[in-house]
Amino acid sequence: MSPDQRRRVEAATGAAIAAATPLHGGSIATVHRLDLTDGSAVVAKSAAAPAGFEIEGYMLRYLREASALPVPDVLLAEDDLLLMTHVEAGDPLDTGAESHAADLLAALHGIEGPAFGHERDTLIGPLPQPNPWTASWRDFFRDHRLLAMGRVAHDAGRLPADTLNALETLCGRLDRFIPADGTPSLIHGDMWGGNVLCRRGRIAGFVDPAIYHADAEIELAFSTLFGTFGDSFFRRYAEHRPIDPAFFSDRRDLYNLYPLLVHTALFGGGYARSAAQTIRRFL
Repeated sequence: MSPDQRRRVEAATGAAIAAATPLHGGSIATVHRLDLTDGSAVVAKSAAAPAGFEIEGYMLRYLREASALPVPDVLLAEDDLLLMTHVEAGDPLDTGAESHAADLLAALHGIEGPAFGHERDTLIGPLPQPNPWTASWRDFFRDHRLLAMGRVAHDAGRLPADTLNALETLCGRLDRFIPADGTPSLIHGDMWGGNVLCRRGRIAGFVDPAIYHADAEIELAFSTLFGTFGDSFFRRYAEHRPIDPAFFSDRRDLYNLYPLLVHTALFGGGYARSAAQTIRRFL
């Protein structure tokens, strides 16, 4: 954190920084818990160059205002610095926390938008998420998730041309798998374990959102990609919102192609191979 960023933290909080403890962060930021001289604690994400933190702050504020999802309060959101209240957490995601997460996400998914997309473009990690309002879920998923992120990954040199060509072929056949209509639900958008904060068998907070309005199945799918949620979550979620069996047999893996392309764009390697395998499965 630069001296200028420290000055902005102290101006926003009205207190001096007494201690800074590094926390796990993303690929583009450093993250610190800052203990202040007034006895409070905040979390600061900082970067040496503009990193989209203004958008992240917007997304957290949107969730705070539009839903009951527990998220940190945003104290300052500028492109190179995000300042949030500290959420006391660090406990494992046990069955009680999974059930609580199901309650919270089912309620979030009950918040509907006018169409698929969002009122502005957002980010997933450091990558752009275009969100033009779109009447058809299939068209939105095809054009603004699969094809858009596939091209980002290809332009980054991490998705081979033959895989991109295969993705384009699959996108021409999505009517076999993805319904055109559906309910545009508000989603967190980046639902993996690192973004779920737990304490004493409850969810203390969700962080690092990538919000938009989508078919809620894409959120459920993402929660399984890295083993975040299991049977306890899905049993409880189904008590609130029925889950079509075809989600588990087919659509889950197809929806997870999007986060696989995100990780391909960021890291390449095995993620690109996993994306190619998923594409081949559905061709």
